[in-house]
Amino acid sequence: MHKKILFLFLFTGVIFITDIKSQPKVKTGLEVLMSDNYKVLQGKRVGLITNQTGVDSKLRSIIDILYEAPEVNLVAMYGPEHGVRGDYSAGEHVGFYADKKTGLPVYSLYGKTRKPTPEMLKDIDVLVYDIQDIGCRSYTFISTMGYAMEAAAENNIHFVVLDRPNPLGGKKIEGAIVEEGYFSIVSAFPIPYVYGLTCGELANLINKEKLLAGKKSCKLTVVPMKAWKRKMKFEDTGLEWVLSSPHIPHAYSAPYYVATGVMGELGVFTEGVGYTLPFQIYAAEWIDPFKLADVINALDLKGVIFRPVVFKPYYGKWAKKEMKGVQIHIIDADKFNLMGLQFMFMDVHHTMYPDIDIYALSKTRHNMFDKVTGSSKIREAFFKNYKYSDIEPIMNKDVENFRTLSKNYYLYK
Repeated sequence: MHKKILFLFLFTGVIFITDIKSQPKVKTGLEVLMSDNYKVLQGKRVGLITNQTGVDSKLRSIIDILYEAPEVNLVAMYGPEHGVRGDYSAGEHVGFYADKKTGLPVYSLYGKTRKPTPEMLKDIDVLVYDIQDIGCRSYTFISTMGYAMEAAAENNIHFVVLDRPNPLGGKKIEGAIVEEGYFSIVSAFPIPYVYGLTCGELANLINKEKLLAGKKSCKLTVVPMKAWKRKMKFEDTGLEWVLSSPHIPHAYSAPYYVATGVMGELGVFTEGVGYTLPFQIYAAEWIDPFKLADVINALDLKGVIFRPVVFKPYYGKWAKKEMKGVQIHIIDADKFNLMGLQFMFMDVHHTMYPDIDIYALSKTRHNMFDKVTGSSKIREAFFKNYKYSDIEPIMNKDVENFRTLSKNYYLYK
């Protein structure tokens, strides 16, 4: 039986009604930890890296769960982008503060300090990481996890990852591995853009392949999920989705982020951020939306359909300007290359509007574009002729080798 329950999410000010399934198919690492009576944390001073997505099946925050558990001594928290309760905007500087509910200190890992310092960790025996990720390298939470693992290795602190599902599933791998000179918080480790692992599996790979700074490794424990399968998308898990950031409000937002986010870094087209369809749009002021929809749909790409749209963003760079283009409707993300889709769009756009110089218009954004893609090679090859076929081999060159490597770290079938 399903219950309809009304929830008020304070970090967004959004009220919505949702179906809560009494028995989710998948048990998260947090739920497994709870059922095991917090055994791995008992007798230790605990630091927690989390955000609003760190919840149990009843949507209770891990902060409150650990704080109230007699078996756990939670003494400090560490906030990634958006803060530990999700009350900061994208890119907003987060400083040191005290959690309003528990009074515990919260150290920022998204500001001047990206990696916990020895001073931040001086009272900690174990660091717990519990954040719902979206399976894409440029989403900053896995970078925060890796930096914290480095700090744990340097300060002899036990690191515990409470595993959660990859909403893209555990089979999809896309994009080239990050090259030397292009590592950053949006590309912290030499992995593909879409890496096909849960955060726990990724932590194991990073640790055992010695990808941490100085080729160090930390004492790592992954608390695995129960009943998760690699073929599962998030909607198959029976779990409720809590927005992982303001522009990823739904589980289905994850593949759209992959399909538009790289293009969005150029600052020439809107990907829908600022409107009600974040990461679901290709649009600009000069585009004929009906012609674009006809041309791009004529490519007959399997698993995706494009619909003409005209809209005015409510905020951001294009606020109140009339933007025209297409809304992307992903029918089956497994049938096409998500990351490549935005380059196919720019390929079509160049054919339609050859006088629009995207390269020149985006010149101040090339550095960030390269960091997100993991090298300058994609930019250099694509903007010569604006042909997706020119970069497809570059984007796919590391996929199968990484798939072979990553299978060594699978926790789930």
